[in-house]
Amino acid sequence: MPASPPLLLHVFSTFAVGGPQVRFAALVNRFGPRWRHAIVALDGRTGCAERLGPEVRFDLLPSPVRSGDSLPRRLLKIRTMLRRVGPAALVTSNWGSIEWAMADLAPPRIRHLHMEDGFNPDEAAGQKPRRVLTRRAVLRWSEVILPSTVLLRAARETWRLPERRLHHIPNGLDIRRFRPDGPRAGIAVPGEGPVIGTVAALRREKNLGRLLRACALLRGEGHHFRLLVIGDGGERSALEALAGELGLAGCTLFAGHVPDPAAAYRDMDLFALSSDTEQMPFSVMEAMASAIPVAATAVGDVRVMLPAEAAPHLAALDDAALATAIRPLLGDAGLRARLGAANRAKAERDYDEETMFQAYAALIGV
Repeated sequence: MPASPPLLLHVFSTFAVGGPQVRFAALVNRFGPRWRHAIVALDGRTGCAERLGPEVRFDLLPSPVRSGDSLPRRLLKIRTMLRRVGPAALVTSNWGSIEWAMADLAPPRIRHLHMEDGFNPDEAAGQKPRRVLTRRAVLRWSEVILPSTVLLRAARETWRLPERRLHHIPNGLDIRRFRPDGPRAGIAVPGEGPVIGTVAALRREKNLGRLLRACALLRGEGHHFRLLVIGDGGERSALEALAGELGLAGCTLFAGHVPDPAAAYRDMDLFALSSDTEQMPFSVMEAMASAIPVAATAVGDVRVMLPAEAAPHLAALDDAALATAIRPLLGDAGLRARLGAANRAKAERDYDEETMFQAYAALIGV
């Protein structure tokens, strides 16, 4: 009787749809029955499970930790669950799951991989010393995966982790799915003019308010455009109210969750990113692969992700600066086409997901 595939236990702060969760879904879909998966969503949200294919064997497990538990009690509960589940490897994601890495320090240790995709909103202006020291102490014996050069530098210079434990694996995506020549979603955005699109979870650190205020500045100058916001989240009602206050309601559509974002990118003429903090955002890669020009705040690895021609369309964390980055793209279809073609070429060269898949599989190693 054949042996059962190795079990991987994955711990996420949330398993709602987001960059790390989408990457995880793509990875496990690629390898199908090679592994079994147990997934813990610490906030109980499991929306990304709908992206897992029929060949993926997985279970959604409740977190053993409860609100009000002391740190020693939380670690004991986690350690008990690790022994009960008995995975071949523990895979944790970002600061929110660090206690699982702490619980795994007690022998016998489980092989541990930790993925860092960026910082919480409360660290946008700088890392918290307690978190730096915790990462430095807890992750020294773990394999640490970092998609961006910014995070790699932080792991080396700030967290001071051993070089042999650091693995720079840039994000990748399915460039055959995200392409410029497929079917459109046909999303009807009110108004006239080119469509400025963005794809983001509507959370504070994505700062969609900055994009709305930049668009209001451009509208005040007489520019005509439409704004398409794809994604959902707790900030949605406040952002819809802000769009109304800024006089953008007649040219803005909050489309919410879209089942096929690849088709939705083809409804856009340019893409805008307004975040306060990112590392290697999937939305920028998806726009690049879709041959759309990008105007963005210069956060994380965005500058090195984009081709050199895009540099004039990178902005400081400022409403007016973002408006300046967008402005030349509104009235020049030729410029949009040239930058879009350069983006597609770089995505084909650097961001094909198969390279990422093989690097992860080699590192998991079970």
